Amino acid sequence: MARPLSRRTLFQAAALTAATVSTAAAGRAVAAPHAPAAGPRVPAAWSVRPFGLADVTLGPGVFDAKNRLMLDHARGYDVHRLLQVFRANAGLSTRGAVAPGGWEGLDGEANGNLRGHYTGHFLTLLAQAYRGTGEQVFADRIGTMVGGLAEVREALRHDPVVLGVAGRFGRAAENVRGSYQYVDLPAAVLAGAPALTLSAWVRPAHDAAWARICDFGDDTTRYLYLAARNANGVPRFAVTTSGPGGEQGLDGTAPLPLGEWSHLAVTLAEGTGTLYVNGTAVARDTGITLTPAALGTLRNNWLGRSAFPADPVFAGAFEDVNVYARALTAAEVAELRSRRAAETSAGRGDLASYAFDETAGGTFADGSGRGLDATLRRTWGAPSHPGFLAAYPETQFIELESMTRSDYTRVWAPYYTAHKILRGLLDAYLATDDGRALDLASGMCDWMYARLSALPAATLQRMWGLFSSGEFGGIVEAVCDLHALTGRAEHLALARLFDLDRLIDACAANTDVLEGLHANQHIPIFTGLVRLHDETGEERYLTAARNFWGMVVPHRMYAIGGTSSGEFWKARGAIAGSLGDTTAETCCAYNMLKLSRTLFFHDQNPAYMDYYERALYNQVLGSKQDRPDAEKPLVTYFIGLTPGHVRDYTPKQGTTCCEGTGMESATKYQDSVYFAKADGSALYVNLYSASRLTWAERGVTVTQTTRYPREQGSTLTVGGGPASFTLLLRVPSWATAGFRVTVNGRAVPGTPVPGRYFGVSRTWRDGDTVRISVPFRLRVERALDDPTLQALFHGPVHLAARAPGPDAVRFGLYGNAGLSGDLLPSLTPVPDTPLHYTLDGIGLAPFSEGTEDPTHSYFRRSEPRVVFGGTDSGVANPARGDGTTLLDEIWAGAPFDGKGALVTRVRSTVDAWVSAGLLGRADGDKVVRTAREATYAR
Repeated sequence: MARPLSRRTLFQAAALTAATVSTAAAGRAVAAPHAPAAGPRVPAAWSVRPFGLADVTLGPGVFDAKNRLMLDHARGYDVHRLLQVFRANAGLSTRGAVAPGGWEGLDGEANGNLRGHYTGHFLTLLAQAYRGTGEQVFADRIGTMVGGLAEVREALRHDPVVLGVAGRFGRAAENVRGSYQYVDLPAAVLAGAPALTLSAWVRPAHDAAWARICDFGDDTTRYLYLAARNANGVPRFAVTTSGPGGEQGLDGTAPLPLGEWSHLAVTLAEGTGTLYVNGTAVARDTGITLTPAALGTLRNNWLGRSAFPADPVFAGAFEDVNVYARALTAAEVAELRSRRAAETSAGRGDLASYAFDETAGGTFADGSGRGLDATLRRTWGAPSHPGFLAAYPETQFIELESMTRSDYTRVWAPYYTAHKILRGLLDAYLATDDGRALDLASGMCDWMYARLSALPAATLQRMWGLFSSGEFGGIVEAVCDLHALTGRAEHLALARLFDLDRLIDACAANTDVLEGLHANQHIPIFTGLVRLHDETGEERYLTAARNFWGMVVPHRMYAIGGTSSGEFWKARGAIAGSLGDTTAETCCAYNMLKLSRTLFFHDQNPAYMDYYERALYNQVLGSKQDRPDAEKPLVTYFIGLTPGHVRDYTPKQGTTCCEGTGMESATKYQDSVYFAKADGSALYVNLYSASRLTWAERGVTVTQTTRYPREQGSTLTVGGGPASFTLLLRVPSWATAGFRVTVNGRAVPGTPVPGRYFGVSRTWRDGDTVRISVPFRLRVERALDDPTLQALFHGPVHLAARAPGPDAVRFGLYGNAGLSGDLLPSLTPVPDTPLHYTLDGIGLAPFSEGTEDPTHSYFRRSEPRVVFGGTDSGVANPARGDGTTLLDEIWAGAPFDGKGALVTRVRSTVDAWVSAGLLGRADGDKVVRTAREATYAR
């Protein structure tokens, strides 16, 4: 066996093989345990860089708990199930594995037109799990999957070969369901015979209607067929010269059992046709006038394939198929029930005879003496390029090129699926240094470039503009990452072939065109555009991505950080008006986090990390159920924001896009806790999360000890050193008072500004300790289009009410508000359960808890009377036309230095409302007097 190629040799080989797929890397470059490949170079445009998952280890806390649940799932799930659809498509043995189901099986939505995507997600899951833990089990599973995919691609490159299995008497030939394979017989097989007998042993593997055992014909007008099941589920024979309406036929009386061998025979002579099942006549018709002679010489003579393109291919096994130029007697047919034709009095078929006992190759010998050997073929032919790799035929990609409108039942986002597979392979390579994964990824891009570069620009624009069918996910980002590894010009050119110009141009001009667009079809486009900017320097791409982010945050962002309603975007600012059971698709949050992170590498705008914290600590954490499961990852698709919504953690029978991204999210919670300036001069602490960073370039470790968000702060301990750099601590935009930093117990001078980073510069030494205090307060966030619809936050934590629907819960919060503006005194803490409260008898809990309790993310604000410090003024709380109440305007001035400052605010606000005719003077005086007499918490 040849020595595996090194990574350097692989890169050199990739540079030299511009037009073909490199096969030299088929051997695996074995790395030392937990020694990931050197990743793509950090783009020069990045002013900060991330740390690898191996550099940051999670400590005990909410992230670690959910991470462990997903790691257990990754350890236990049978990866051969994921390979099943790939192996089937290539005509390989599926090794008894059962497809995952849902979107990954042939019986899933749109007949499984998205199958293969989940395998890519799972590869990324395993790669992240291995990089984060170093456990060999994950590397082993990656090796199994990559090896399986390499076998699949090799099989797809060549004509199909027989899959020999145990038969009724000896060997048989199996067509795996999903292989799209059939047996092609020579044109002369029927020879214009005036009489006929068809005899076949079959073992059906699926109950699809109209799958043919044989179909001899020219088209859908002139033909003769034997189907395993008709629309009623029973066998059917038919012959016609005038299409379906003229069929003369015979129907069985009972379905053929699945997974069992059955013998079928049809005899036809002198106007009489008889259908036999297992040697017994089940149907006879003396009025069948058509014979093979009436059909003439037919062009298509198939076993397992129908002339009707919508009919499925036969899934199952064939053995001992014989065609006779006469009608066998009932006794002769009965003999065929118990032994091979060659051993019966009838002998082998005189028109054609196939034992199907071959164990290699793709040709079946004819035993009739006529030399009519048959050939195993695919209905869709062969791939257009040797780099093709998918779990379904290339026909989806081909058909997309001529589509003018979306139809996901025909073509469902083939380039989206290609992206997931490509991304998984790249991640597998970067985690394990397995050269086969890089070779497969490079081959896929060579194949895509060969297809797409030959298309006119107008065709590409039409394709990428199609909803669903033209969706391509984050493929541009993945192709750019591959280009950073290979340096191949074709790969960068491929990335640019996905430009959707009208969207890019609009967003570059800061023109909001998002209303009506499918959200998750477009979010990952912009992460790809940022990477295209990195590789090309074209500012239009980066500008478009920045502007797009600002069109989503906050204008189309729900309180939990998610976006989309029924997978689509509504009008700018439509929050209350877009709530439903299918809001906040989980994939959208995943991709918005990725975009925010990537933009931060270029522009350290703290708003990106404010958003990151919001979406990560609320929707992403809350999308994972808090219980183990070996079969399902237990991740939401949508998170409904209607009152009393119950989260569905096993959506659409599983294996959806959101379960895929959910698996990825749960194994990379640590990826954005810390960033470093590109020159090593500063360390960004973006998130307060229990973790340990190994910053090898500076020779230090940073251990973050915290129970955040149950704890209102964090402690950082430096190990190693000495090392001089600036520690940049994020001050959340909601931390409006009390953010403090000490180093070794001494206060750090300076004024932390909410929504900025607070810098601490020094030469750090082993044992230096930084304490960050981040006081939380209870606050509300109002829906942009309805100020009475509000969400409740305690620091970064979105508190959801747990109560049945369908009506929104109604809360009042000002009655006991503190001078700081903190609304927390209105809530009653639940003993021994951090971050759990009650209000008016209704429980409030962190949205991040993955329970199946009915929840209310939003509530209706109800402050009918003006109350201060628990004292009721007796005055109704008036409101302006926009819904803003008197109390809203008073408390908008918080925090107050003392009671006097609050009373002054009350007096000035009351005077303004009285002047505007919104409040009577007498009632205004009562309000001021109550404010002056009340007692307040700080």
